[in-house]
Amino acid sequence: MQENSSTRSPGTTRQQMLQPSNLVQKCLEENGFTQTFKNLLSSLPKAKGWYSPHLYNYQGFWLTALHLEGTLFFQHHFHARDSDILLVTSPKSGTIWLKAMVFTLINRMQHSVLSKEHLLLTCNPHDLVPFLELNYAQEKNPISQEDDPSLTSPRLYSTHLPYVSLPESVKNTKCKIIYMCRNPRDIFVSLWHYISKLRSQESEMIPFEEAFDMFCNGFTMAGPFWDHVLSYWEKNCEMTQKVLFLKYEEVKEKPFLHLKRLAEFLDCPFSLEEEETGLVDEVIKLCSFDNLSNLEVNKSGKTMFGNDNRVFFRKGEVGDWKNHLTDEMVDRLNQITEDKFKGSGLKL
Repeated sequence: MQENSSTRSPGTTRQQMLQPSNLVQKCLEENGFTQTFKNLLSSLPKAKGWYSPHLYNYQGFWLTALHLEGTLFFQHHFHARDSDILLVTSPKSGTIWLKAMVFTLINRMQHSVLSKEHLLLTCNPHDLVPFLELNYAQEKNPISQEDDPSLTSPRLYSTHLPYVSLPESVKNTKCKIIYMCRNPRDIFVSLWHYISKLRSQESEMIPFEEAFDMFCNGFTMAGPFWDHVLSYWEKNCEMTQKVLFLKYEEVKEKPFLHLKRLAEFLDCPFSLEEEETGLVDEVIKLCSFDNLSNLEVNKSGKTMFGNDNRVFFRKGEVGDWKNHLTDEMVDRLNQITEDKFKGSGLKL
């Protein structure tokens, strides 16, 4: 395995990458866009947003104006390599955890899991594994570092986009996709708390009941949630060598098993010696919620987009929805899930 180069965002140095930007304000105000892009926005179906003023329906899914702008640049300018790795999640599906695990796995030869200088100890996983659509929203630079053939492989990136919105080069190369889903009850609760933290200093949060209704109707970032999940489940069934489908709850229950599964899928399996010396357990410990959430960088640092790192960590539990959802809400989500996934073979 070679050292992963994707700890830098396209077109930026590491120092530049870690500086806060004006993207948060741009998202809130929907300002700073070209007239051509504004014309596109005006032609798309529009709905009320959770954090930004609006969501726009593009290719059947709802995106903020900022995410849509970045998606268009991503689709037109990203050139996937056969060795690339793309991590995909619906928001609040264990994104940080997945990034930490995969980054540690593919870089374990260069960055010892036991090292006191491991990058996870000083960098938030979002800065180590960049969101491509957000990087393109920031850079808008088709000639960027990611296209430099001299960069080592594998390159590790992430996205919240549905399969239909991925660049053709991702679909047509041997680029590997790892998708992790989570049950919609916990996703909704986690998402509402997350957006509440983001909006606390900007504007009043959407009432819990209203947000729940929006979620059920698909009006959420990269939603509808169920369609997003199905788009990758179907590809996993068709292309098992290209797409790995993980369930958050199963990984939480048996992390040792699924970490080995991840390593094998990425063609960097643990050796017998690594297993016998406890390396798998050390990776699990390093990437655990308890460890990551208590690191200074994740308690006081900021992401490259200016958000406080601490907003990404709340509980990381399975079943916290029981403390927030009424029986009627649970029944509604369960019924939607049953109807949407009927005949697919997928159960959450």
